[in-house]
Amino acid sequence: MTKPLSEVTPNTWSFLRDAMIKPTGFREYDARWKYPEEINLPGMTALGLGLGTQMRKRGIEPVIAVGNDYRDYSLAIKNALILGLMQAGIQVKDIGPALSPMAYFAQFHLDVPAVAMVTASHNPNGWTGVKMGFERPLTHGPDEMAELRDIVLNGEGQAAPGGSYEFVEGVKEAYLDDLAGDFKMSRPLKVVCATGNGTASAFAPELFKRIGVEVVESHNELDYTFPHYNPNPEAMEMLHDMSASVKASGADLALGFDGDGDRCGVVDDEGEEIFADKVGVIMARDLSKIYPNATFVADVKSTGLFASDPELKKNGVTADYWKTGHSHMKRRVKEIGALAGFEKSGHYFLAEPVGRGYDCGMRVAVEVCKMLDRNPEQSMSDLRKALPKTWATPTMSPYCADTEKYQVLDRLVQKLVAKHEAGEQLAGRAIKEVVTVNGARVILDNGSWGLVRASSNTPNLVVVCESSDSEAEMRAIFADIDAVIRTEPLVGDYDQTI
Repeated sequence: MTKPLSEVTPNTWSFLRDAMIKPTGFREYDARWKYPEEINLPGMTALGLGLGTQMRKRGIEPVIAVGNDYRDYSLAIKNALILGLMQAGIQVKDIGPALSPMAYFAQFHLDVPAVAMVTASHNPNGWTGVKMGFERPLTHGPDEMAELRDIVLNGEGQAAPGGSYEFVEGVKEAYLDDLAGDFKMSRPLKVVCATGNGTASAFAPELFKRIGVEVVESHNELDYTFPHYNPNPEAMEMLHDMSASVKASGADLALGFDGDGDRCGVVDDEGEEIFADKVGVIMARDLSKIYPNATFVADVKSTGLFASDPELKKNGVTADYWKTGHSHMKRRVKEIGALAGFEKSGHYFLAEPVGRGYDCGMRVAVEVCKMLDRNPEQSMSDLRKALPKTWATPTMSPYCADTEKYQVLDRLVQKLVAKHEAGEQLAGRAIKEVVTVNGARVILDNGSWGLVRASSNTPNLVVVCESSDSEAEMRAIFADIDAVIRTEPLVGDYDQTI
């Protein structure tokens, strides 16, 4: 194939004929572009040909499950991608409109090695992208994405015979059967089901009813214009709406899902949003009673409670802090045989025997309902209040150009490690250790911590701090970490700060 053009020029003769792909769409663990400003349909076909070529290069059986989210342009993009996959000699099994975790489930259900899910995830309309993977339950990480990018952008996609297309019926039903199993609630539970009119609208209300949950509907009609808000349970707009629905309906909690259903947001019976890392600790407490001595992976932006919570310690839990990003986390959970992984952004990775190791917002919702069923005398707010109190900053992102951020971060990590080695204090306390798997997480002798890392998809650094002691200490940690950051002139202003 010829090299795709790197400039996209809509409303031209060439736009309807030649592959156009903006190179920046290849991210660390998926591909994402504005459509049609950054990729055209022939560009998507070139991506499919590249993905199929990558499969053949790696000796993977040439069969792939393909799905698309509920947006008005996703079907056209999926068909363009399928065309390229078939050109590369791949047998395509089209599962139709789907959630990302339904596509991951299809790999197991249909026993196929590969998956490609057309979705812009939680990005607003105007975005598209592909989540893909070859080794279930894993998705492409930085190495696989770099290899795919080079095949596509260098025009190294190769046509091969044997391509075919089949539309597979019944995967949605099998996925819902798998999620519900034979579980039925034994206590009454009233849940606000928030789907923001996105793809999860076709799944979540039905799933809740099947397990015996009373559903309070919240924007559950499919509508790809997203008339109320963009479905993203990290966004305050959605969380505030969920909270208002809980208060208005007297529900026991609200569960909200993003545009492709791989993340879940939780608001308790008091209308209080519980960030996913804290929900993770609540779930880990419950699961570690059933599975003592379990290992849990948390991303480096998550609360220190996974390591310091007395209940988890009592149940013999091992905490492992790892790189942020769904592909990194999935891989780590699989590699070390963890029971679950929790990411602050709302991705949960529940492994055997609870789940299959991939991130599925629906599976999390079912497991939260099961947890409340096992603790019938407790509300979600009771479980939240039972956690040791900590004081945490929001995620704060100072500007740092994409071309500079990794070199800047390397120097910051060196400076923070040097502080530890020199026996210097941070926020008036001794530094216990500096975890450097993904930036630097500086852990103090009382379990409080501060983190600086590079954002994987925006021109920013990322800073998060948490104190197990007080708000004053949290502010002191931030002040001391920021003082080190300010030694780097290439770092700009924060998007938000405390």
